[in-house]
Amino acid sequence: MAPAALTLSRPLHLLSVASEMFPFVKTGGLGDVTASLPSALTPYDVQTRTLLPGYPAVLAAMEKVAYRSVEFGLVLGHAAQLKIGQVGGQELLVLDIPALYDRPGNPYVTPEGCDWPDNGLRFAALARAAATIGQGGLENYHPDIVQLHDWQAGLTAAYLHYDGESPLHANGMSRRPRIVQTIHNLAFHGSFPPTDLPILELPPQAAFIDGCEFHGRISFLKAGLFFSDWITTVSPTYAQEIQGREWGMGFDGLLRTRTSDLTGILNGVDINVWNPAHDPAVRFPYVVGDTIGRLSNKLALQAEFGLPQDRNAFLIGIVSRLTRQKGVDLLPEIMERLLVSNTQVIVVGEGDRPLHRAFSALQRRFPRSFACHIGYSEELGHRLPSAVDALLVPSRFEPCGLTQLCALRYGAVPIVSRVGGLADTVVDANDAAIERGVGTGFLFSPIDGATLAVTVERARRLFRENRKAWSQLQKNGAATDVSWHEKSIQYSRLFAKLAEVEIVEPKEPNVVRLSSAHASDNVRGHAFSGKRHIARKPPIPPSTHRNSA
Repeated sequence: MAPAALTLSRPLHLLSVASEMFPFVKTGGLGDVTASLPSALTPYDVQTRTLLPGYPAVLAAMEKVAYRSVEFGLVLGHAAQLKIGQVGGQELLVLDIPALYDRPGNPYVTPEGCDWPDNGLRFAALARAAATIGQGGLENYHPDIVQLHDWQAGLTAAYLHYDGESPLHANGMSRRPRIVQTIHNLAFHGSFPPTDLPILELPPQAAFIDGCEFHGRISFLKAGLFFSDWITTVSPTYAQEIQGREWGMGFDGLLRTRTSDLTGILNGVDINVWNPAHDPAVRFPYVVGDTIGRLSNKLALQAEFGLPQDRNAFLIGIVSRLTRQKGVDLLPEIMERLLVSNTQVIVVGEGDRPLHRAFSALQRRFPRSFACHIGYSEELGHRLPSAVDALLVPSRFEPCGLTQLCALRYGAVPIVSRVGGLADTVVDANDAAIERGVGTGFLFSPIDGATLAVTVERARRLFRENRKAWSQLQKNGAATDVSWHEKSIQYSRLFAKLAEVEIVEPKEPNVVRLSSAHASDNVRGHAFSGKRHIARKPPIPPSTHRNSA
């Protein structure tokens, strides 16, 4: 579908602040979103620059292109340079502080799997640089909006707030952009001891409830949620869930006070990258409906993982972080029940060491029906959806989820828990949906092993007994719009409203606009007043949550 005509009265400048971006560094869906959203916004006059830490992989990518380097002075006591260039179509600002970012592997943890002890300083430096750039610290660049992705960027909002109380701002020597805090996963707070305040160069008042304090600690995410002008999260259902005690992670009280400026916008995927007809990771390219192509991929994947090549086997795939949040801890206890009626299961992912051991043990116990690859593999992440019959996502909570979107696109029928973005993107294939030809997958709740096993059996029975209906599920999934098309329009409208940039509506009658349902779900009918968000004292219920990752 061609992008809908939506034009702004002038280009809108967006500074996206992120700790990861594919293909330079990625630990999960955050890296995919920060990579694919900028180009999706471009047709709507939103021009994005992304500020990233100078990890080795990012700097190596910069060295392959023409870039300029700007001395950036001291950032939290560390000499910094800003490297500016375009890499793979992305406009990048790379904060180069070797003492903080020149480290191998995962951006957050040591090779031994522990958090880097100076993570607070590392991501505060990113936030401090973002706040400086946001206020004109980079010559000839004045962003209208600063978008903060998760806790790693959240402290930017605090720096902008406290900078605004300084004489520099009172004299009109700087300007403050609008701030949007985007929640990709509320479970990770970025929580650090209050004794870090001096090295973070935050004022004493930041240690109180009207600042960054969260249960006696300094939370970077709290800063973003409290001081931002608007909050977005990555699905309408998750936006509702996090305002309740169960999934609010201790922030539900604060989020309820901000319900009028909290928006849920689904993630999309880059449909040029996720395209089974042209995906280099897919052994036999195909279009959904090409049963020969998908069957060839299925047989090849079975061989790759040492499973019997059987076209009639019900092949289930799981591509996931191996953590409790993702619900994969339910699988070992019910695996024997799943592996009946000629069913095969393949698991790809990494995460908690006990789950690594559990899945390795299952592979030894069921060598002809269960296989796993412990470790991150972008290639297998593409290959599994092209080959499996069903893709399982049993998350306990899921802000949006990208795996099920890719499954829909590739013709792998998703079996998902009824939470967050999974509930927003998959239509359950109950009897009524099958009769009407509108189902795209299988949803289950409550989230426990018994219910999961029953739902897998429901899917397996349809696969065995009604291939026509199964094929219709695949076609329906492939026809689902999982692109950024509609979502980028929603973001563009929100950014324009916040920045007070006029939207020039086209005269064509077929213009795509947010429906009233979207307006109700995502903006809840509240127009941005143009006034700065006033700090408030939210009621935050007691919590023992202390996650600093």
